Amino acid sequence: MDSFFIRPEIPADIPAIYEVNLQAFGQDGEARLVRALRHDGDYIHGLSLVAVHEDKIIGHILFVPVSIESDEAHVPAIALAPLSVCSAYQCQGVGSSLIKEGLRACRQLGHRIVIVVGHPSYYPRFGFTTAPVLGIKAPFPCKDEVFMACPLIPGALDGIHGTVHYPPAFDAEGAHAG
Repeated sequence: MDSFFIRPEIPADIPAIYEVNLQAFGQDGEARLVRALRHDGDYIHGLSLVAVHEDKIIGHILFVPVSIESDEAHVPAIALAPLSVCSAYQCQGVGSSLIKEGLRACRQLGHRIVIVVGHPSYYPRFGFTTAPVLGIKAPFPCKDEVFMACPLIPGALDGIHGTVHYPPAFDAEGAHAG
């Protein structure tokens, strides 16, 4: 599908973003997570992007600040959570375009590492690799293959290890998926 564009969210988009997340996931966990992150200020405005088709929001991606913590260091990173596309527009390149544009925006803002919990056959095409093999652990139970990291610049993951620390809304909402 070529007839959509991606832009940063604006305040008028908030109700539509809630609906896209609700519709895409068939339940309200991710929609409540986005609302809580926005309410708590735990997101970066320029990293909440929407896909728009004929003046309708059909997709959304959010990146939030996290850190990779060990006894030696606290390394800043960004988590992709969530990515949502209305079911009528899935498998048409909307999600891929949101991820590519989101990673580009993260790089442009100087971020070095992105974390995601997501489908192991989808995210590697964007540069994600299994995080636990790198020494980066999830703070919650999940299969190793779904917990992934992506270096935004060469060498960004060299020597990095520890447990990812997410904003409090993730614990409150119980959502972690990308």
